[in-house]
Amino acid sequence: MEREFLEEPQEIEEIDFLEEIKANNLIILANALTKDYEIGDFIVRAVDNVSLRVKESDFVIIKGPSGAGKTTLLNLIGGLDSPKSGVVYSNMVRITNLQEESLATFRLINVGFIFQNYNLISTLTAEENIMFPMKLAGLSLKEQRERAVDLLKKVGLGERREHLPFQLSAGEQQRVAIARALANNPEIILADEPTANIDKETSVFIRDLFKDIKQDKKTIIIATHDDFLIELANRIISFEDGKIIKEEIVEI
Repeated sequence: MEREFLEEPQEIEEIDFLEEIKANNLIILANALTKDYEIGDFIVRAVDNVSLRVKESDFVIIKGPSGAGKTTLLNLIGGLDSPKSGVVYSNMVRITNLQEESLATFRLINVGFIFQNYNLISTLTAEENIMFPMKLAGLSLKEQRERAVDLLKKVGLGERREHLPFQLSAGEQQRVAIARALANNPEIILADEPTANIDKETSVFIRDLFKDIKQDKKTIIIATHDDFLIELANRIISFEDGKIIKEEIVEI
């Protein structure tokens, strides 16, 4: 009897969240997320009771000082990390507490990640790095190659397809990483400081890439300080000490 009493509120809560998602055309619902890390003898709260709703085709910027917890929040939203408490729904799926295999499959199809340090596989060419997630998703070799070539052209690297990451500049590596994030045509793009440590000209090029991605009706969430990217957003979230301290809605 006590077990049934404890489970009933959780079932009601899930129904309420799903109804909210449908009623408001949400693609991401994150509720009361908390995440702690142990650093030596100390416990650092990287994300502190954060709730966030993101509609389909939103372009959201998360800005804040280094160490504010922006990357951790992105990782929780994308299912790369698990919260201490709270829940995340993404594309109508409750990804919190999914088994790792199911979560990996969900991420592969639904979410494209762009990392600050690129995370390219060093032994694969630019083309092969882009093909890799398509291979995992079960596309034919022909489909993989055709789409990889198209994406390399989209990011201005059609002549770099056979280059290994160490043969590419930082900006070129990041453009390959963006192409890889688009490989399986995900509905959600998450990017962590995608223009950090690259020159201004490449930053502008990447801004224009995100502008194109935005026009494709993707949902985009970027952690950044880059004004070139911030000007594309329709929502700007200021993040500090693991908390949302301000949110702006921008008329575009």
